[in-house]
Amino acid sequence: MPKGFKRFQDQQSESSGEINISPLIDVVFILLIFFIVTTVFVDETGVEVEKPRAASQQELDRNSILIGITAEGSVFYGGREIGVGGVRSVVGRLLKGDDVPVVIQADKRAETQKTVQVLDEAKLAGAARVFVSTLGGGS
Repeated sequence: MPKGFKRFQDQQSESSGEINISPLIDVVFILLIFFIVTTVFVDETGVEVEKPRAASQQELDRNSILIGITAEGSVFYGGREIGVGGVRSVVGRLLKGDDVPVVIQADKRAETQKTVQVLDEAKLAGAARVFVSTLGGGS
């Protein structure tokens, strides 16, 4: 075998040991973008509440006004405390004549009277559809 041919053969075997990871990186980024785009983002009230259970349930409209009531009775919207008195002004400002549902996420240990007050204030602000958020699956 000629000397030059052997040198060419050795170089070829060394370079074939490398793995091209560019296609793998492309696939990983495409999957990452796919999962980011298909993830459903639901705007929460900004407070942690333990919802009561209910036998029936209805899907939450993506474009809704979420109001949270903690176990201590504090009323929150968008992560800040607004109190019962602030519900009417906040809901009235956000409705702007649209038929946007208002969803009350009340902790199961919150007083029922507080939930009813928030519900009344939302109705007085002009909300036609007011719902109380629960966990599905019965009691």
